[in-house]
Amino acid sequence: MFTYFFLVIFLIWLLILTFILLRLKKHYYNLVSRTKKRNIDEIFDQLLANSDDFKRELDIIKKELSNEINNSRLHLQKIGLVRFSPFERGADQSFVLALLDGNNNGITINFIYTRHGLMVYAKKVKNGKGEEHELSAEEKKAIGKVNH
Repeated sequence: MFTYFFLVIFLIWLLILTFILLRLKKHYYNLVSRTKKRNIDEIFDQLLANSDDFKRELDIIKKELSNEINNSRLHLQKIGLVRFSPFERGADQSFVLALLDGNNNGITINFIYTRHGLMVYAKKVKNGKGEEHELSAEEKKAIGKVNH
């Protein structure tokens, strides 16, 4: 009786293992047939080769992104506007416009409104300071606005 019980258990165990093995074999053939490779080793080799290619492409993209970030510091990034009255009386009809890049280089443009018309002045700015001419208080204020 014990032998029959043992044989039945063994037979059930063999059926379970056979079922599992057939499922694994079906999965293996599906995997191989979809990739058009002959065996799993070729699939792994292709995955490793693709991984190396992706790593190289990612390095190239990182370098290009770094270059773009460095180049973008030279583009117009900061704009400051200050209205003021150049004379002690009157409305704030005049204004200063500061246009700077990421390194605080650029220009300030003064638009001064008077009874005789509109006068426009521009000054170069380097590192947040006047390059050829001293900056006025309003120009410094406009530059200060873009840095905050």
